[in-house]
Amino acid sequence: MATSVVLQKVEKRYGAMDVIHGIDLTIDPGEFVVFVGPSGCGKSTLLRMIAGLEEISGGALLLDSERMNEVAPAKRGIAMVFQSYALYPHMSVYKNLAFGLETAGYKKADIQPKVKRAAEILQIEKLLERKPKALSGGQRQRVAIGRAIVREPRIFLFDEPLSNLDAELRVQMRVEISRLHRQLGNTMIYVTHDQVEAMTMADKIVVLNSGRIEQVGAPLDLYNNPANRFVAGFIGSPKMNFLKARIEQVGEAETSIHVCGNFVHLPRRLNGEAGQEVTFGIRPEHLSLAGGAIALSTVNVDLVENLGGATMLYTTTPDSQLLTVALDGQQKVERGTNVKTFFDPVRCHVFDAAGKTI
Repeated sequence: MATSVVLQKVEKRYGAMDVIHGIDLTIDPGEFVVFVGPSGCGKSTLLRMIAGLEEISGGALLLDSERMNEVAPAKRGIAMVFQSYALYPHMSVYKNLAFGLETAGYKKADIQPKVKRAAEILQIEKLLERKPKALSGGQRQRVAIGRAIVREPRIFLFDEPLSNLDAELRVQMRVEISRLHRQLGNTMIYVTHDQVEAMTMADKIVVLNSGRIEQVGAPLDLYNNPANRFVAGFIGSPKMNFLKARIEQVGEAETSIHVCGNFVHLPRRLNGEAGQEVTFGIRPEHLSLAGGAIALSTVNVDLVENLGGATMLYTTTPDSQLLTVALDGQQKVERGTNVKTFFDPVRCHVFDAAGKTI
């Protein structure tokens, strides 16, 4: 049975320094939730508070409506997978998987089927007699996850578990952890600074910044409708372009803005006023060279990256702002040339001076 997690005004402070500022969050049973944000935003601290490895300074943590603030970590029914594999080098894979159950007093006859099931789920049955030094990084991480599975926890917590793996293995392990979630159905909370991991794995993303939640939502909700400039810049790869702009005129159904030396008419009313300095946001993949609903600017191509499946253009606008353009497929664009860029107005974003979407 999957478990719900509720944080009510949760705070964390070290002496006089506040690091988590009154967080409210509800995680539904069986959800795969990803905490994402830059280094130092508080995502790992929040995860450790849920696990019971950090004391909660204020507010309440509820698991299935039961307050957990004072409950010991071992009694919360939570298993945690860390960035470090932390396997016992002198033990076989089987012993590494079984050790936690042995120390908890389980009988050998009860341990065997649990280890066997975890090994089957993770497809490491043939590795059970090996020592950790004979395993690849991906295999070691599977064993670390297996140690969590054998405990049959209510909730799985992952603290940047793929950071030590190379790029190809990270992709493979993302797929495997997602498959594991579908197979087990447990509530899972996953911490990462990699927004690609967040976008590809999560049912729900929690974007954190300086100990506060900036936005919570499904991956594509955050991608398409960011609440502010921070979320817009953090979600999506390559990063959204941000251009200095000014509102010229606000009408009932249209707003005119000045950006990149041009006047651009957006077919919607912005919550701003004439003369207001704003930031115009457009994702590189939402720009084109072949004509679109609205022309943005003629830009100078500084660098072309041909990636096979995509072509990246790094350009400079007439007012010396940087603009990245992501084109599908293999495009013949020469460095040093001028190209005209177009965009779909439905895809653009406008932010006020405080960074809020308007």
